[in-house]
Amino acid sequence: MRRILLSACLVVLAGTSIVRAQECDRSDDSQQMMNICAGEDYQAADAKLNAAYQDLISSDDANGKRLLQAAQRAWITFRDAECAHSTAASVGGSIHAMEVSQCLARLTNDRIKQLAASANCEEGDASCASPNEDSDELQ
Repeated sequence: MRRILLSACLVVLAGTSIVRAQECDRSDDSQQMMNICAGEDYQAADAKLNAAYQDLISSDDANGKRLLQAAQRAWITFRDAECAHSTAASVGGSIHAMEVSQCLARLTNDRIKQLAASANCEEGDASCASPNEDSDELQ
């Protein structure tokens, strides 16, 4: 029993060492480090997105929550498919992980802006549903 516990502790400690060795160092311009930093950037954006989503969903009524959940699930599906498509040319290359993380971070940051704009909308104001009020329509 003691050996199993000791083995488990060693595995956990080894995993912690590996995680610490994988922290972003922006002064290191190796592809591996750029991949790590891009991954951390995406994780930070994802944490912000989760906070924005939780704030918004907690303020909605039951129907609003249901609609927001459906929209968020659809958006996640879109985001993942869009990033798979836009990074397809680099599949198998060392830059691929960085490109995927950068795409995920960019789209996630855009979604945060959308949710923030939605949170500031007054009921019935359809014009504030877009975070880019000043931008022209898609061409």
